Parts: sequence; structure tokens; C-alpha cells
Amino acid sequence: GSLPKWVVNKSCQLLAPKAMKRLYKGCLRYPEWKRRHQPHLKPWLYPEQCQLPALALSELSLQHAASLDNIDESHLDEASDEDSLS
Repeated sequence: GSLPKWVVNKSCQLLAPKAMKRLYKGCLRYPEWKRRHQPHLKPWLYPEQCQLPALALSELSLQHAASLDNIDESHLDEASDEDSLS
């Protein structure tokens, strides 16, 4: 199902500004944090610094939005979904 409009609107009014404020404060402190934590490690600029294993292209597949319409969720219990959200 979808969320009621009032839930989305309330979330945007209350949660989004708090998240943006925390993100802004974190961004202000990042240069000092990076100076103290491996300042020369920048794998987003220098791929040779990346220590993650490479992903084989053969393991990737495209998933088209149309295929998402055919997901069978009839075996799921709605009550347990609501409990996990609270």
C-alpha cells in the first residue's frame, strides 16, 4: 500500500528539516575529521586506493520496473508488517 498524504506531509515538515540540519552540521565538521582520519585516503578520486573486491559484470543484471509489478506478496501477514513499523 501507499502512505496517506498527511503522513508524507507531516514527515516532510518535521523529519526532513531535522535531517538537513544534522547533515549540515556533519558537513561543517568533516574537514577536521578527515584531517585526523587518513587524510590521503580518497578512493573516490584515486581508484587504486580502493580495497573492496571488484564485482564481476556477469553477476549484474537489469531489473525493469515492469517486473516489479509481478511480485507476489500474498503470503505476507499484514499485521506483522505493521508491528515492524512501530
